[in-house]
Amino acid sequence: MNHLHAFWHTLKHAFGNLMPIVLVVGLFQIFVIRQVPEGLGSMLLGLGIVILGVAIFLQGLELGIFPVGKNLSNAFARRGSLPLLMAFGFSLGFSAVVAEPALIAVAQQAEEISGGRIDSLTLRLLVALSVGLVVAVGVLRTLLGHPLHWYMISGYLLVVTVTFFAPAEIVGLAYDSGGVTTNIVTVPLIAALGIGLASSIRGRNPLAHGFGLVALAVMVPMIAVQLYGIVVYTLFPVEASLTEAQMLATQASEVLPIKDSLGRQLLVMLMDLFGMLRDVLPIILVIVFFQYGVIRKPIPYVRRVILGFAMVILGLYAFVIGLKLGLFPVGRSMAEQLIGLDTLLYIYLFAFAIGFATTMAEPALIAIGQQAEEAANGKLQASHIRLLVALGVAIGISIGVHRIITGDSIHYYIMAGYALVILLTFLAPRFIVPLAFDLGGVTTSEVTVPLVTALGIGLATNIEGRSVLIDGFGLIAFASIFPIVTVLLYAIVMERIKPAIGETS
Repeated sequence: MNHLHAFWHTLKHAFGNLMPIVLVVGLFQIFVIRQVPEGLGSMLLGLGIVILGVAIFLQGLELGIFPVGKNLSNAFARRGSLPLLMAFGFSLGFSAVVAEPALIAVAQQAEEISGGRIDSLTLRLLVALSVGLVVAVGVLRTLLGHPLHWYMISGYLLVVTVTFFAPAEIVGLAYDSGGVTTNIVTVPLIAALGIGLASSIRGRNPLAHGFGLVALAVMVPMIAVQLYGIVVYTLFPVEASLTEAQMLATQASEVLPIKDSLGRQLLVMLMDLFGMLRDVLPIILVIVFFQYGVIRKPIPYVRRVILGFAMVILGLYAFVIGLKLGLFPVGRSMAEQLIGLDTLLYIYLFAFAIGFATTMAEPALIAIGQQAEEAANGKLQASHIRLLVALGVAIGISIGVHRIITGDSIHYYIMAGYALVILLTFLAPRFIVPLAFDLGGVTTSEVTVPLVTALGIGLATNIEGRSVLIDGFGLIAFASIFPIVTVLLYAIVMERIKPAIGETS
């Protein structure tokens, strides 16, 4: 009965996460576009499947993966073994990112649009390896007590340098890949690992040393994917196997064709389900290996854990099916309809509204905000954090949409954005830097990412002279940069105001 009550609560939570998108899209359809989109029934069905899939997935995490992961983290922290902690951090980061739903969605889109030049599985493995390595390094940073800002400043200087040399086809995708690595699976696991370590080590501050793992997990994949793009597009230039027009035709038929035989549809669905099992298998192997091979203790409540893993696989499967039926078509349909209006103002308004509304309902942001309020001992309020981050996402997506409309190079926007971040990092109070960078990594949810990605691709498809691969990606990157800017600016301003208030009183 308790599990049913928890699932009902999770289902309502998933519905609440989707409602801002439904409200924003509905209001624009009624008052601005004033027409019903084609395939409305299929879209609504897809959105419902997404809600159900996310709820099943989250409940599976709570039953199976999170309890075992937390027990392992505590066991290694008690042992005090640096090699074991780093090995566990690497394995946890790698396995969680490989199964990240938003990364799966972006990687599939990239493979289709690039005509196979960018391989979906290779991209995901590269990003997962990057996150695994950086979580291991982040564990070492927490243990040694190094300040995060030097890691972030040097890292983003390297990011900007690589961006200067990277081909245009890969830049937006690289930044999007970094932005989607920290979502529904990774944020709770990685944040719990960092905060748990900082809390258990004497002389470490949970706010200054516990946060930051998520930020590092966002940054390094950006470098790795751009280097991958240099290899694919610069060192080994070849003609794409399919033209962009053929890729768009493929996207248009993403949903299982109605005319296909029932047997073929069932076969495809079965293959997708096996694909989900493959995605979750790394997490299962990591947990089983460390639990039985290193800790050498049986998994407590093993039946509940097995049920949790089964729910994770089923939830992932439903989520991907719902994406194809609902969120991808909604994003593309809205882009096409808004481009057809007489003014571009509504595109900017939609981008701002969808960014703000979805971020305010983001569960990972709510969780991080609450953890930050507790760790800051009254210096920060969770509600202020959410408002600042939502404003940053709204501004970022609006600027990203402007870039697509104008056709400007993403290189200059990204390099200028991170140059501003580096400058503010020097000026901001040290206690806020790890949290600000972490908040940039949790702004885009498993629901928001597919919709925003589809919006970018839809705009690039419907604006003459735009390349879907070059211009369609990148919105997630803007949604990750500007929350860092708003939070750092807020901390700088508040630090300047408080002494001034004290002097005048």
